[in-house]
Amino acid sequence: MNASVKWDHGLTFAGIADSGFTVNLGGDKSVGGDDDGPRPMELILIGLIGCTAMDVISILNKMKEPVAGFEVRAQAERAPAHPKVFTHIAIEYLVHGQGVKPESVERAIELSEKRYCPAQAMLGQVVPIDISYQILP
Repeated sequence: MNASVKWDHGLTFAGIADSGFTVNLGGDKSVGGDDDGPRPMELILIGLIGCTAMDVISILNKMKEPVAGFEVRAQAERAPAHPKVFTHIAIEYLVHGQGVKPESVERAIELSEKRYCPAQAMLGQVVPIDISYQILP
């Protein structure tokens, strides 16, 4: 996998990887940015939950669970001092659907966490990640 970021101005960059899609990055005004794009640490968190979300929905679909809606949320705490690494991450899976089995959701999450999601496998080695889920109508 290859990626690059190209400086535009100030703290504004355009990132691109093998897929060919461009992601704009921006810095907060408090550090001299123009507040014109997501921060790199936000993208790491989005990447983590995007990775596990793709796994879990794919597994639930293969299990033929009647999922009508699906969302994954994350909340990350960061160290107060530089380099301001993540110190704790909480991931919550929200599965909508009548008759979705809790054991299927638990198994899908477990497979993502332990076998399929490289982002979770990597980050889980350096930061505690708490997992929860809800099944909603």
